[in-house]
This record gives sequence, C-alpha cells and structure tokens, in this order.
Amino acid sequence: MQVRRLFDFIYYQQENCPHPQAFGYRHEGTWAYFSTDEIVGMVNRLSLGLLERGLQAGDKVGLVTYRNRPEWIVVDLALLQLGLINVPVYPTISPSEYEYIFNDAEIKLCFCGADDLVEKVRTAQKNVPSLQEIFAFDTGYDAPLWKELFRDGPLDAVRARMDAVQPSDLATLIYTSGTTGNPKGVMLSHENIVSNILAVQKVIPIKANDRILSFLPLCHIFERAASYAFMYNGVSVSFTGTDNLGGEEGDLQAIRPHFFTSVPRLLEKVYEKIYNKGLELSGPKRALFFWALRLTEDFDFQKKHTGWAALQRRIADKLIFSKWRAALGGEVRGILTGAAPCPRKMIQVFSAAGIPIREAYGLTEASPGLTFNRYPPGEAFLGTVGSALEGVELRIDNSEGFYDEGEGEILAAGPNIMMGYYHKPAETAEAIVVEDGKRWLRTGDVGRLVDGPGGLQYLQITDRKKELLKTSGGKYVAPSHIENTLKEDFLIEQVMVVGEQRKFVSALIVPAEEALREWCEYKEIGWSGLAQAVNDPQVIDKYQRIVDRFNPRFNKVEQIKKFTLIPHEWTPTKPQGDEAELTPTMKLKRRVILRKYAEQIEELYQ
Repeated sequence: MQVRRLFDFIYYQQENCPHPQAFGYRHEGTWAYFSTDEIVGMVNRLSLGLLERGLQAGDKVGLVTYRNRPEWIVVDLALLQLGLINVPVYPTISPSEYEYIFNDAEIKLCFCGADDLVEKVRTAQKNVPSLQEIFAFDTGYDAPLWKELFRDGPLDAVRARMDAVQPSDLATLIYTSGTTGNPKGVMLSHENIVSNILAVQKVIPIKANDRILSFLPLCHIFERAASYAFMYNGVSVSFTGTDNLGGEEGDLQAIRPHFFTSVPRLLEKVYEKIYNKGLELSGPKRALFFWALRLTEDFDFQKKHTGWAALQRRIADKLIFSKWRAALGGEVRGILTGAAPCPRKMIQVFSAAGIPIREAYGLTEASPGLTFNRYPPGEAFLGTVGSALEGVELRIDNSEGFYDEGEGEILAAGPNIMMGYYHKPAETAEAIVVEDGKRWLRTGDVGRLVDGPGGLQYLQITDRKKELLKTSGGKYVAPSHIENTLKEDFLIEQVMVVGEQRKFVSALIVPAEEALREWCEYKEIGWSGLAQAVNDPQVIDKYQRIVDRFNPRFNKVEQIKKFTLIPHEWTPTKPQGDEAELTPTMKLKRRVILRKYAEQIEELYQ
C-alpha cells in the first residue's frame, strides 16, 4: 500500500512487516508490549468511541504525558484517522499556558498521563469553554479512564471517515516553545509530515525487527516524526524516560537498542559520566583512558588511519571504546541528534569510539527535517548539519547585508513546509515568502552552504538571526557558536553570552555541579555546595583558564572578556512566582535570563 496520510503508517506495518512487540513500556518493573494487530485494534475501538461522542472532522483534541507510552500512539492514530486534529502539549508548562493553548486551539477533549497533569488541565478547564471532558490514562485521578471510550462494532463509519481524510488536510497543531512570548500553533498537514518521513527513512540505519529506544518527548515533532518512521520500518519501539537509561539495570542494557534519537545535552551528560569515571582511575588505567580519549580529537568522517595510527586505535577500541559501546547496550548502529546544536567534540568522541552520531537540522515549521548527515561513508561532513533531504531546497538570503560573505538567513522550500500559523495570518506572511511559485520558509537561522563529500552541498549553522548581538562598536556577534564551543568543556553545564550594545562580550556560566564537585575533591578544595564553590578563588581561576583556552578559537570581537558563575542550573520548569529560564525544548529564554541576572550583568560592565 502507498502511505499518503499519517495513520497509513500503522496499516502499512500491519500489511508488510507486523511485529509481535511493536510498542512497549515498563509496567510494574517488567516490559509490556503490544503487537501491531493489538495497536490497530485499540485504535479502531477508540475511534468508534470518539465517533459516538459526536466529534466532527476538524475538531481539536489535546494530548499530554510526561513519559512516552503506547497510549500516546493509539490516541494519535485514532484522532488522525477520523480527521480530528491532535494538539500535543508539553507537560512541564503551567495551567495558564494550557489555558492559552486550549483556548487558541478550541480544544474539545484532552487525554492526560500520570502525576499532576489531570490537575493542571482541570485547573485550565475552568477558563476554557470548549473543553468538554478530560480522560486519564491511569486510575486514581479526577477523570474517567480513556478506555471507557472504547467501543466494539462494525468499522464502516470509521472507514468512511478515513477515506475522507486527504493528504492536504490539517493533521496536527504543534505549539512552538515561545522564547519571546505566547506560543504559536504550527499547522502541519498529513502531506507535510509524510513527505518528510519518507525522505528521512531512506537515510537512517534501521531495518525490520530492529530494537529502538524512545525517550525524547512525543509532543515534540522530532520524536513524533521518528515514531512514524519506526512504524514504516517494522521495528520494536520501547518507551522509557531519560531517568532510567544508564547503569547495569538501565533500559539501554535491558533493550540493547540498535538506534535511538537524542538531544545534544543528553550526549554531553553521558560524556561527562565517562570522563568522570576516567578521573576516578589511577596509575596505568588512568593514563590509558586519557590516551584513548586524546585519540578521538582528530576524528573526521573522511579520515582514514593506517600503520601505527590505525594500530593505536585498534588497541584503544579493544581496551577502552568497547566498554563505552557496552554501556549503551553494545549494539547501537546509529544515534541521531537534533533539536539543538551538537558540539563538534561530542560527535568526534562518540563516532571515533564506534558509536556513530549524526546531526540533523530542522524545525517544527518544516515537519521537521531539512538537512541530514548520512551514515554511509562519504555522506557526512563534520562541522555541518548535513545536506538537504530529498525534496527540500535551501537558499541563503543575504539581502540584509550585515552577514559575512556567503552567509545569511537560511530559507527552505519543499512539501514539508507548514501550512501556516493557526489564527495568525500576519505571522504566517512574515515567515513564508512566495517566490517563483515556491513557498520559502524563513527559518530565523543564519548559515552558509559549503561544498563537501560526495559532491554535495552541506549546511553550516552559524547562529539564530534574532539572537545576533550588536556591540556598542557596531560589530555583530553570534552567541550560540560561542556558547556551544564553551560547553565542550565538561565543567560547563550551561552558558549564555551577553553584550548587546556593550563594549565587549561577556558570559554567564552555569558550572556542571557533579563534575565540579569531583574536580574540587581531586584538588582537595572543600565542598559545601555549588553556591559556595562559585565564589572560591581557585574555582574562578579554573574557569578563567577554560575561557582563556577557548578564546583563541573566536575572533577578537567574539572573545569572552569577563564572566560570572551562576550557582544553579537553568530549567524548563517554572519556579514559584517566576518564569522558567528554558523553553520545553531546552532553548535559552534570553530575555528571561537577562532580566533575572541584570544585576550580575551590570557588575561585569562596571
């Protein structure tokens, strides 16, 4: 069968590669799985129940969980095949933010996972006239169970609704994180997402019956699109959380995945644990560990080692790198990272150790993929986010004139570009430019196209257009490039560059607490918490040396002249009576951080 709409993916799997363990999760300490046929059965029973409630094509339904779970997949597919609009929502936002999204989307029903979600949605419901009822996936909450909607019977009415759904129809509303204000509802059609998945699935290293671990939130288009690709390829998907990945009894060991998606911060945390274990070693073992780590520094996708250099790496692989692979389950053929820039060092360290990491680039408005560094030899280029996916066109707009030669805002066209922003025609017109009969999405990212392996052009991202700083001397500075470079050091957890209309560039640095504590113990510096450590002269001197080490990699105007250490991590969770410093997708809310640390920033420039 031909896949043209999102719900077609599960039927394609049922017809071509049904799996006895299609989707599973940990339940009371053991793994529970549903077969392809069981998933399809639940999808159709839920569809009958939704029809009985009188939901019409185009009605909006909310869906929110803290952890990925098979129920999410079932609800999603049931909504899609009835022509209903799935509105997935981040679990960490506040009731007031739910209220805004639900009113904007005119939500009719909402399905909720465990913990405080029913309570938060119930609070929002008081001011959302359209929200008729809330359903819970688990018992013990102030809401009926979702399975109370299940009905048995002929599927004629369901099939009629399925036949009426067109590829060009709206499939989902995904509300962007909102770094500068209220989120916007991105309208994606079936065709938008399907075209992207069919392009991506050709370049990811998975095949039928592979094992996949899924822990990135399904409410984000990155993991959601991946879930459809997994259906298409007939693999077994095990849902888990980021809190239960590592260790001897963690899910990496339990599942031994062949492939998974990740975000750079998780990879950085894995690297930090590896590095800290190396610090705990002594004598020859410690020397061997850091010798092997140094061998990764010159890794390049195109570089081939021979002779003594090749022998060194075989020794390092047998004694050191093989243990790293075993910690990830021992069978990983590929990791795909996206949603944020991945430090070059992370890609080098893991790929050199036989754990192939590839970085992709996209955004919600592009369903999401635009470029991809492929896994086969000669199809990846270090320092870039890959070449354009099939069907995607890229161009660089330098019309504003203040970018470097060959650099400008990245524009993209293709069948994956969003329909527009819901209820926001002005914002849609600003984001999408129609030229030569093509709809070009202004990504808001700055970059350049460079020639690379395989005769392809590869995309380099240099910064966010809206985040460019302009110093008082009139020089433009790209902060994300500086921030991502500084985060290569395992002692730096987070960093934000400041300097708008200032004489020079400075930085707010959040230390990596565990790594700093171990460094302090190694240096015999007393430890009584991060708040004390950031004021210790030896600690400040250590971070000054880190900054001094990285500064030569930046041009003069970009170099960090001053910094201050921040004694707590920035999070996407809203503190009591205040705003969160990160979006749900872990992007910096710069205006919030600038406001919170205005006093510290002023001290840097006194």
